[in-house]
Amino acid sequence: MQRSKSFALLVVLAAFVAGVAFGYTGDRLMSRGDHGRGGRPSRDQIAKELNLTPPQRAQFDSIMTSRRTQMRELFKPIRPQMDSLQKIAKAIGDSTHEQLKRVLNADQAKKLDDMRERGRKRETDSRARRDSSKDRPQPIP
Repeated sequence: MQRSKSFALLVVLAAFVAGVAFGYTGDRLMSRGDHGRGGRPSRDQIAKELNLTPPQRAQFDSIMTSRRTQMRELFKPIRPQMDSLQKIAKAIGDSTHEQLKRVLNADQAKKLDDMRERGRKRETDSRARRDSSKDRPQPIP
């Protein structure tokens, strides 16, 4: 009996980790932030570090805008599938969260809820920053 509970917990944790990994990867592929993602520098950071002249910066921005357009076109056919997978990943994450809470005591469950809420707030804040920066030069995806 204990072995089957351990196995079930392992499966739940594996599903949770897979969901987090999938969500993280999908977010990185689909993100449109105005700052560097995944530790990569933004256009502004690159331009500053390279000490680009205004004409160089104009060409740099033009090339990067072209690249961004090409990347958007590349992902356009699979965007609906990515959106669908994101919804499925959220459902798996919600289910996993509830399953994990059943293993925890009340204090641990509260902390887990708080951790999740902080993560969601960071994501909401990040999305708000991305949405407010549509007119600024875009980062390297």
